[in-house]
Amino acid sequence: QVQLVESGGGLVQAGGSLRLSCVVSESIFSHRSFGWYRELPGKQREWVAGVTDGATTYYADFAVDRFTISRDDAKNTVVLQMNHLKPEDTAVYYCNLGSSGSYWGARRPGPYWGQGTQVTVSS
Repeated sequence: QVQLVESGGGLVQAGGSLRLSCVVSESIFSHRSFGWYRELPGKQREWVAGVTDGATTYYADFAVDRFTISRDDAKNTVVLQMNHLKPEDTAVYYCNLGSSGSYWGARRPGPYWGQGTQVTVSS
């Protein structure tokens, strides 16, 4: 059973930073892409950023120059560093295991999700 466990959410003032981590219980971690998604209040879940098995990264327009996704294959961990946070970034953030190691694995969700972590940015 694949498990993804997120941590690092919380309350922060606008302009602040948070670091989200996702630990994955998956023996083929190094061969998969990962994505971070978020669900704003009353909205559909949206893609935030993705990283391939080769550590190539991709970002939604709103995340460019503010968020950084990275992976540590030795620790089966994917990290989303979020800087210059805005109130409109308030959402539940989810880690997702891609169905492949390619761009599409980083860009489209696979079937395995973490439980989500709440990020709240106050103005």
